Amino acid sequence: MKLAILLSGRGSNFVAIHEAIARGELDAEIVCVISNRPDAPGIERARALGLPAHIVDHRSFASRAAHEAEVLRILGQAKPDFIVLAGYMRLLSPDFVAAYPMRIVNIHPSLLPSFPGVDAQAQAVAYGVKVSGCTVHFVDENLDAGPIIVQRTVPLRDDDDASTLAARILDEEHVAYVEALKKLASGTYRVDGRSVVFDS
Repeated sequence: MKLAILLSGRGSNFVAIHEAIARGELDAEIVCVISNRPDAPGIERARALGLPAHIVDHRSFASRAAHEAEVLRILGQAKPDFIVLAGYMRLLSPDFVAAYPMRIVNIHPSLLPSFPGVDAQAQAVAYGVKVSGCTVHFVDENLDAGPIIVQRTVPLRDDDDASTLAARILDEEHVAYVEALKKLASGTYRVDGRSVVFDS
């Protein structure tokens, strides 16, 4: 399974995926890593690992369409089976999503459909929920709304704030992303409405 990673920051989920591949836990190959930020620690990590690393700084383009066209050009050369968003802080246009239908995967730090969008951990703490977690899902044209592949739960503690909850959710994200990609690698799944169903 060939993976393209898109990231904007430290890329901890990218590193977790790479380490799972190195351990032989995930049968996959990272064919390229793309960052929209030149200063992203994740792109430096990709270079250090000897992976094909590309900076496509969105600030250097006149429009989102022009920026996405360059990202799509690189992806077209790399020919990934799946595009993995690992802290990629850019909303993808419907045209971009349509180029890779049900082949773009994202992780979100809540149990979707609860708390989509930014600051999901702070939203969960403010709401007073007792359980949060993370969701790996396919990307569609709507924000954090695509079919769900894997979810993992994280209990809220009485003394949690957004940062302590985020740290514990991040630990589960690293597990959930690898689990989801292993399931997708099996190829024995179908999308049923808002859920991805895997054959036993």
